[in-house]
Amino acid sequence: GVCNGSEVRLVKSPRKRIAFPEKPKWNPKDSAQMSIVKEALHVSSAPLAIVCREDEQKRVFEFCKTSIEEERGGSLYVCGCPGTGKTLSMEKVMQNLLDWVKEMLEVYQPLKKVNRASSALHHLQKLFSQKKQSSTEKMMLIVADELDYLSTKDRFVLHDLFMLTSFPFSRCILIGIANALDLADRFLPKLQALNCKPVVVTFRAYSKDQILGILRQRLAALSFDVFNPQALELCARKVAAASGDMRKALCVCRSAIEMLEELRDASSTMNFLQQENTSLAQPNSSAAECFVKRENNIVRVDHMALALARTFKSTIVDIIQSLPQHQQIVLCSMVKLFRGSKNYTTVGELNRFYIELCKSSHIPPAGFLETSNMCRVLSAQLNRFCVLLIL
Repeated sequence: GVCNGSEVRLVKSPRKRIAFPEKPKWNPKDSAQMSIVKEALHVSSAPLAIVCREDEQKRVFEFCKTSIEEERGGSLYVCGCPGTGKTLSMEKVMQNLLDWVKEMLEVYQPLKKVNRASSALHHLQKLFSQKKQSSTEKMMLIVADELDYLSTKDRFVLHDLFMLTSFPFSRCILIGIANALDLADRFLPKLQALNCKPVVVTFRAYSKDQILGILRQRLAALSFDVFNPQALELCARKVAAASGDMRKALCVCRSAIEMLEELRDASSTMNFLQQENTSLAQPNSSAAECFVKRENNIVRVDHMALALARTFKSTIVDIIQSLPQHQQIVLCSMVKLFRGSKNYTTVGELNRFYIELCKSSHIPPAGFLETSNMCRVLSAQLNRFCVLLIL
């Protein structure tokens, strides 16, 4: 501040701006860089740290640690929608347990799909139920992934598997992983009656912020920028609203890179054609040059929007949108007619609903014969769609 008699004047110092170093833009034409980017976004590429699942991993780790310290068996059921990080988190927990104790724990991991699952099960039953084991016997951790495939009609295999931990001399820790959220509700009551009810850990679908954080974590290891930040946020918002499946988000990002390649090639062709016709289109040459010189080496929002439209494309919606207007009105009439408990109707009753919808939309209705023909066409379309689904 500067004081001059009774006048006080404040002098602001110039604000210092902190400049963050930006990564260089990548070159999509470089095959080595393209391979690195696609590998970083591939589903099979497991990151070093599993983020956004720290609480779930801690619960499972503490459960296993307590069972090992007390030298008693226990079972835990991990459920959640596909693509929510269940298998990756359990692999991380297993690694942490092996780091914590290497001589007390033996890991046995069955195959995901087994035709004769009872053979391994009988071996484990024999191991834990015949006699009291010595105090020097190792604890055993069993991780059964894709538990849905063991869900038979009578569910005997699931019951016997979880009963391994209830034997008097059992030193077995069982972790079952499944995608079905209602599987626990179907077999837990029986397990509770058998005194072998497992602890349930639910992996909820990823939120927008979590998907965005995981994508940034995977891309942080790259030495160049690949995605526009707004493009990544658009992907995270759409996937979180649709399913919360992280594998779907990775698929969309890889598809957006492919869209970048396609549009870049098309842009190069357009630039060449405009250069050939410069003399005929002189006023627009500067605009075209500006368009071509935009960030064609980075995935933008328009690339991501095209990739999202391609990934979440619905065959049923495409077929309905391709129908003529009056056939769409007939479909709406059917939906309105069968919305309640009605299971069948006549063409005459359907025609009456069709006329009411046409009048409410101020569209001239077709005649009765034309409505009947439209029903036959829609039936043929439905049969063709069912054949496509079977194929």
